[in-house]
Amino acid sequence: MTSAGTLLCEVRGVVEAPVERVAGLLLRVRPGPVGRDNCFPFADHGGTLTGGPDRFVLAAPGHAMTVEVGPDLLAAQGGWWYRGEYRLAPDPSGTLLVHQVRNVAERLRWGVPLANGFFRGLGPRTRDGFAVLLDRVGAELGCQVRLLGGR
Repeated sequence: MTSAGTLLCEVRGVVEAPVERVAGLLLRVRPGPVGRDNCFPFADHGGTLTGGPDRFVLAAPGHAMTVEVGPDLLAAQGGWWYRGEYRLAPDPSGTLLVHQVRNVAERLRWGVPLANGFFRGLGPRTRDGFAVLLDRVGAELGCQVRLLGGR
């Protein structure tokens, strides 16, 4: 699976655990309720997944989104423009986790910044949310995590 759309922001972190362990937590997606053991990044989000094995629909309170999973990727796409991707890669300390927010609007792409207040605070909000997820991953796997820079 390749990344789609225009990159709006990116944050990175290191999980001091092997890629296989991190993938076993973050990329475990199956039909049923979202929770600690299913679509972990969205455990606090709630909702129910249908479909599979590599493309699901997540029906959550008030909205729905598509969730894709691959060997090193978990992506969620919803609304008319939003796509969030989590990618895993080996790192000397364990696993590099990269989160990207992308604009995938097919029409009126130019209107996305206008509709979202020119993305005021998108970078800091994304970084803060990613830091929370990174801490949750570390707690779940019993390992250290480290937030890195982004763009």
